[in-house]
Amino acid sequence: MWSLLGQVSFYILPLILGAAFLLIKWYKCSPPNTTNNLPPSPPRLPLIGNLHQLKGTVHEAFESIAKRYGDPRGLVLIYVGTVPSLVVSTTEAAREIMKTNDIAFADRPPTRMFKELSYNLKDATVSPYGEHWRQVKSILTLHILSAKTVQTFDAMRQRIIAGYVSEINQCFMSNKLVELTSMSLKVTNDITCMAAFGRTYNDGEIGKKFLKLMKELSVVLGSFYFEDSIPQLAVVDVIRGLRAKVNRVAVTLDAFLSGAVEERLARTSPDPVVAEDGFTPFIDALLQIQKDDSTGVSIDSDILKALLLNVYVAATDTSAAVIQWAMTEFLINPDIMKKAKDEVNTVLKGKKGNITSEDLEKMTYLKAVIMETTRLHPPLPILLPRVAREDVNVMGYDIAEGTRVYVNVYAIMKDPKVWDNPDKFMPERFLNSSSSTDFVRHNFELLPFGAGRRGCPGRGFAMAVDELTLATFLYKFDWSLPPGVSPQDVDMEGTFGLGNHKKVPLLAVGKPSSNY
Repeated sequence: MWSLLGQVSFYILPLILGAAFLLIKWYKCSPPNTTNNLPPSPPRLPLIGNLHQLKGTVHEAFESIAKRYGDPRGLVLIYVGTVPSLVVSTTEAAREIMKTNDIAFADRPPTRMFKELSYNLKDATVSPYGEHWRQVKSILTLHILSAKTVQTFDAMRQRIIAGYVSEINQCFMSNKLVELTSMSLKVTNDITCMAAFGRTYNDGEIGKKFLKLMKELSVVLGSFYFEDSIPQLAVVDVIRGLRAKVNRVAVTLDAFLSGAVEERLARTSPDPVVAEDGFTPFIDALLQIQKDDSTGVSIDSDILKALLLNVYVAATDTSAAVIQWAMTEFLINPDIMKKAKDEVNTVLKGKKGNITSEDLEKMTYLKAVIMETTRLHPPLPILLPRVAREDVNVMGYDIAEGTRVYVNVYAIMKDPKVWDNPDKFMPERFLNSSSSTDFVRHNFELLPFGAGRRGCPGRGFAMAVDELTLATFLYKFDWSLPPGVSPQDVDMEGTFGLGNHKKVPLLAVGKPSSNY
């Protein structure tokens, strides 16, 4: 996502304002449509629309505008540059968009960034709604991210997390603090890389290049593009080097993914299974589908690479965000951490082997903690934009074809009409008799994975990583804040980019528990 004008360097602003001044001389806002009943909208300026009102993080700016100008039911129409954009801020409105009118809003905007980084919209996340999207989505849900496939990664997840348990133990022995923000990213990166490519990319020169590439990818994914919102100012993207950076990242990504495919094809063994852990990496599964054409879907090399990138990006960043925010809430709420740790210890009492999926199923309080973490600290505060495929009426308002739709998960999951004490971290809210620790049952109140046709198919994969990592960390270690640091001292500001991470790294003491 983007953080709008705040990302534009100060020396670019005079150029933008000058261009805007010249363009305003001939550019006029579209006159109000007297035949349509449009959603309420704040006053806007020519050319830039409501961009000047989007200050701070985008989800907070959207929430502020919705409260001031929007329909109380959760709809407000703003203009991101010249593009009409419907901001959705309540459960009721989200249900209208992603259930009642799901097909009408099943497209993604074909932005330059999406085209460049997804092999011209060939992946399952940003491809247009239609037959190709249905085919690639079915490959992910049935062959790559099915519950049965996710289970085959159990041993691999165990092995990788065990390596970080040893690292935390070494920190304690060396009297060093554990930096949980970066560690969560390393854990999820290693697991996702192993699942996707059959190997990790964290060591040596290739590891450095891979991590640098992922950082650059995060930057371009989190940038604001004038071309996609104010086509008249597309030259600004060229001048500030953003278009060249996107092209460079796309080329480098393609070279990396092509190399990964060639590496797998060059193996002497035809067996696609990673012997050590007994699973089939996504890349091998996709190559097999490509070879056999067993699904009836023709997968060319671009589609294969697009799906690999799709899975990697979707799984790594968001899972890491959940782990680091859950650990943050544990450390500033020791009573909640004790409840979760007691549950884990009870389920695993006397157990010396690995934590199994059957063990995790019994940890209902830990699941509630994860759900509450995604509510208060959504990994994606705003879901990827949708776009109206046709003219459609929503809650009595006329929405024109081509209107972009931004579902503000941040606002929805803090709505006092839905949640008691919405600013308080309360896992118990998911344990009462009228609730359930089930994301599906809370489809439009709890939206970390989206909903409807464009919902994320990787929910099972992400939850398996988050649950096992947190359960292991709680079982193996007694956690506390560094000496002299109180819960009130912990910075709770998040970032706004590819995922909602802690802005200030989380430091903690991990003392090996008696279970270790």
